[in-house]
Amino acid sequence: MLNRIILLISLLIGVLSDLQAQITKDFKIIENQGFNLVVLDFNVYKGISSIKREAGSDPLHIHSHLSKVNILPSFSYQIKDQTMHANLIHRNVESESLGKSLSYKLFPSSNDDFGHRWNIDLNSNFLYDLNLNFGVGVANIDLSQIPVSNCKIRSASADINFDYSRKTANSVKMDTLSVTINMGNLHAKQLNLFNAKQMNFEINYGSMDLYFTGIMTERTQLNAVVGAGKINLTLPDESQPYIVKIKSTAMCRTYVPKHLKDIGNKTYISKSFREDAPNLMELTLDVSIGSVTLK
Repeated sequence: MLNRIILLISLLIGVLSDLQAQITKDFKIIENQGFNLVVLDFNVYKGISSIKREAGSDPLHIHSHLSKVNILPSFSYQIKDQTMHANLIHRNVESESLGKSLSYKLFPSSNDDFGHRWNIDLNSNFLYDLNLNFGVGVANIDLSQIPVSNCKIRSASADINFDYSRKTANSVKMDTLSVTINMGNLHAKQLNLFNAKQMNFEINYGSMDLYFTGIMTERTQLNAVVGAGKINLTLPDESQPYIVKIKSTAMCRTYVPKHLKDIGNKTYISKSFREDAPNLMELTLDVSIGSVTLK
């Protein structure tokens, strides 16, 4: 009986200690006048991040759930030249070893929250320029009904997942969509809905799954580079004019569907390709070690 009581007390102490280590913080911008662009610099070293549209009048609301930290995120914002500049940064001061950081990536758990959670809510009434930096973890980004002029992402070893769940294209012309990952994966659905002039994707070690589900309305360039890993590209409808250039080594396998025309030098075109097409897509895929698969 005494042993059971001691065990129960120990469990209770453990639960209370864990609860005490949980910190919930909210960061919000309530101003909604005096600016026509929101530039968000978001930099966190660990966690699961979710970026999406949220109904309301606030241009930015960041809700964080932090576990076992000894420093809080730093958040600031200011209006300058009709632009709202918002900055959140959370640095690593937890003395995590390199081995532990790598274990998150190499041996992930289905219920692993990487210690922190970040919910970033944006508003469809504002134009955004997004500069996002992730360390270890996962970033789920849904830009449905959010006007975005630029989106640039850097990741140490966080997986990046893109989607347009409401299947509504970006209401403005995006200049650049850029994703750079050291070690991790990129999963990007409905790339045509980003309405981007330039798409640049680069991964040192990992894989890219890129999907086009419709035609582009204007000219677009896509550059995808993988050091060691693979690129899986789902091409748009054959009515879309496009040209695909593949740069690969002897250590890279290439799979190309038969409906594409081979014009030499690892270059392929769609049936509707025209060099002067106003909505021509130019795709360049570069893999050193691994595979390139076109579907």
